[in-house]
Amino acid sequence: VQLQAFGGGLVQAGGSLRLSCAASGRYFSTYVMGWFRQAPGKEREFVAAITWSDDSTYYADSVKGRFAIFRDNAENTVYLQMNSLKPEDTAVYYCAINSRKQAGYVAPSDYVLYDYWGQGTQVTVSS
Repeated sequence: VQLQAFGGGLVQAGGSLRLSCAASGRYFSTYVMGWFRQAPGKEREFVAAITWSDDSTYYADSVKGRFAIFRDNAENTVYLQMNSLKPEDTAVYYCAINSRKQAGYVAPSDYVLYDYWGQGTQVTVSS
């Protein structure tokens, strides 16, 4: 499975960006797709996730009300609409996919759920 993320860039505080991530490959299923981010010197952190079965969405508290995750099932693509961006949103954003049905519950915010990761796209928010 290959994941390609697009849409990063430089934006002023208060601005918006939309990230996209397309999954491709042969014979894979999609259960959850998510976005994580990692700022310099910091740990990777969960941003948002969406389940393919029922469109349930999950957000980190830091982005609730500003970011929205949605998907295009036909294109196996997930989007992250980021509004009211803040300098603290500056990071490399990674998309990830959970393509294996889990035996037990693993929270969509837990990075161990995901078995494939994209290459990352840089988002820089200037003050």
